[in-house]
Amino acid sequence: MQVTFSKMHGLGNDFVIIDAVTQAISLTGEQVRRLADRRFGIGCDQVLVVESAHGTKADFGFRIYNRDGSEAEQCGNGARCLARFLHHRKLTAKSELHIEAPTGPLVLYLEPDGQVTVDMGVPRLEPDDIPFTADRRQLDYELELDDQAVKIGAVSMGNPHAVLRVPSVASAPVTEWGPGIESHPRFPRGVNVGFMEIVDRQHIRLRVFERGAGETKACGSGACAAVVVGRLQELLDPQVTVSLPGGDLVVSWAMGVGSVTMKGPAAHVFEGHISL
Repeated sequence: MQVTFSKMHGLGNDFVIIDAVTQAISLTGEQVRRLADRRFGIGCDQVLVVESAHGTKADFGFRIYNRDGSEAEQCGNGARCLARFLHHRKLTAKSELHIEAPTGPLVLYLEPDGQVTVDMGVPRLEPDDIPFTADRRQLDYELELDDQAVKIGAVSMGNPHAVLRVPSVASAPVTEWGPGIESHPRFPRGVNVGFMEIVDRQHIRLRVFERGAGETKACGSGACAAVVVGRLQELLDPQVTVSLPGGDLVVSWAMGVGSVTMKGPAAHVFEGHISL
């Protein structure tokens, strides 16, 4: 099977994007792992497959595969790249796009400056909705990890996130704690793990150990989750610059029942063909 693809990235969080609107394709987990392999394939953090919309109100749908072959529910950086991909491939000329994500609708706005704003929807905070095992909703939770207790905030942005405050992201135990929290039994579907350093009320630094992918250069939904946790703990203002290893995003949330919005760049790297 010959497949046409685009390689894109959002702040270094990189993707192989495949158009399943004009070409017939269905990927297996083994094929995803081959595409994502940085030595024997193309190399990426996630594979995105663009599909025709099933609902009447959406313009397109998309599926998200982690590089280990598992499916993910949400990807903010991928959503920004998706908007640029659809324009680059001339599949649409709309500047406002309604997308069917695996866990619900997304709205993407292509800005005049070339960046993309994503309406990420309303964060989910009840433990059952994350999902996370807890008796009741709290601002933070204690999680047993390697015979020690760590404090986390827990939120779903369509996918589950645990957020830890750290004095410095440079020295944060991302590779040591990330795998243990990612697969912690209190997160029955696994979790993305964000390590957040608060610089001031309008600026944080963040590193994210992503479920099924390991640490990435950037994580859009993780940036949104960190801002939600910081806002709920009254540590951050409504608009926050999130500095990730790959660059900056701007995340806004007014709390209450409003949506979280995220603005940032998306870059096209190259196109190609691969035989699967």
